[in-house]
Amino acid sequence: MLTVTFESEALCPYHSSSTLEIPSDIFIATDLNFSSPVDFTNQEMIMAPPTRIGLAGLAVMGQNLALNIAEKGFPISVYNRTASKVDETVDRAKAEGNLPVYGFHDPESFVNSIQKPRVIIMLVKAGAPVDQTIKTLSTYLEKGDCIVDGGNEWYENTERREKAVAELGLLYLGMGVSGGEEGARNGPSLMPGGSFEAYKYIEDILLKVAAQVPDSGPCVTYVGKGGSGNFVKMVHNGIEYGDMQLIAEAYDVLKSVGKLSNEELQGVFSEWNKGELLSFLIEITADIFGIKDDKGDGYLVDKVLDKTGMKGTGKWTVQQAAELSVPAPTIEASLDARFLSGLQEERVVAANVFKSAGFEGILTDQPVDKQQLINDVRKALYASKICSYAQGMNLIRAKSIEKGWDLKLGELARIWKGGCIIRAIFLDRIKKAYDRNPNLANLLVDPEFAKEIIDRQSAWRRVVSLAINAGISTPGMSASLAYFDSYRRSRLPANLVQAQRDYFGAHTYERIDVEGSFHTEWFKLAKQSKY
Repeated sequence: MLTVTFESEALCPYHSSSTLEIPSDIFIATDLNFSSPVDFTNQEMIMAPPTRIGLAGLAVMGQNLALNIAEKGFPISVYNRTASKVDETVDRAKAEGNLPVYGFHDPESFVNSIQKPRVIIMLVKAGAPVDQTIKTLSTYLEKGDCIVDGGNEWYENTERREKAVAELGLLYLGMGVSGGEEGARNGPSLMPGGSFEAYKYIEDILLKVAAQVPDSGPCVTYVGKGGSGNFVKMVHNGIEYGDMQLIAEAYDVLKSVGKLSNEELQGVFSEWNKGELLSFLIEITADIFGIKDDKGDGYLVDKVLDKTGMKGTGKWTVQQAAELSVPAPTIEASLDARFLSGLQEERVVAANVFKSAGFEGILTDQPVDKQQLINDVRKALYASKICSYAQGMNLIRAKSIEKGWDLKLGELARIWKGGCIIRAIFLDRIKKAYDRNPNLANLLVDPEFAKEIIDRQSAWRRVVSLAINAGISTPGMSASLAYFDSYRRSRLPANLVQAQRDYFGAHTYERIDVEGSFHTEWFKLAKQSKY
């Protein structure tokens, strides 16, 4: 017989004392650090209490989030199909302060180690791997247990899975996690959506694990029903695409037209990070300009191939904008810019074609007032950012209305103020705008943002015009300016487009002076007028 001694009677819920006699021939346990199975025979052991939560999927994000949870005082069980990842995570936990992380090599032991009702966070690749992990874990889960998908998943998959596991009596959350590996380890922005009951299971954990912003609180909130958490994270990433593209364009103008060196660029971006543009992306951009190449002369940024990767969330954002008829030209331009960057070999050939044809580019060596250019580019970048965020927020609102999610845009801006990639002081102004008017039609018409745009539009136009005249593409800034100029006009040339549609397709049109729908036989009238 094996005598198992629990730390207290409360930890042995199926027995009236703190000790339990188990036949040694049927009991296989794990050692105290749960790193390998051990067959105990005629010996005594101290059982570790059930852990508070489980995490399956131990790539970089999973490992770091597990360590974060453990560091905040919540014992956690971890599991991965590749056993070495389990051992690696447990070793890291020991090295980083003997954190209460317990590793398991098989899913049954992993699930059974977690206190009931069990909560398991999955951090595995979106798509089929998520379905497979759910299938594996649900074999051992019981009614009332909860699964949380922390990956970048398509929101409709989350809604499908929530319904599927509900038939098994399980609860489900789709939780956006932003901040990269550093955020996962030290405090991410968390966007959980789905079962509110499931959220309440782990609210105490999430409030401590999320990034903490003074005077604002933990960067987590219950987003809403269904797949809203994943949808919000998707649009967050779309805004991130726009933000990164706008920063890259600012860099290009300063470098190509202003001839700023990397040292000067580092100084400029460091200075920008002290004012209205203070943000994570501006901060890391300044850092990048200061890194020397360890494999040769010069700076590393100049040796990086001009070919941008992506994982799909930006494309999903643009697709959803089209589905919902919400204009998102800045985000769309940033996606197109990534597509164009992928045509790197074609662009090299094209550059040679136009050079051999006598097109040397329009850039000149005429002197530029660097300080004026730096100030103008800063203003153009800020104004363009307002448009990009306005587009993202409007997309979230449109989806919220369609799905009945009742999402709070100001609250979303609040939880993005820390931990996530787009964290910025700018988000505090967005939150205040929605606090002033929860039904705000567009950030552009908020009184404070309208004033910001008005104060910067001259510089914005100068930068876009300068870039065009110099042959430098600024698709994000140009798209943002076009969005602003279209939105602020009471009448657009769309009247002509609608007339064309009625001419060739009898699609009808409305009039500005008479109510109703009209169709004109334009062809006949045009033919008559020629005679």
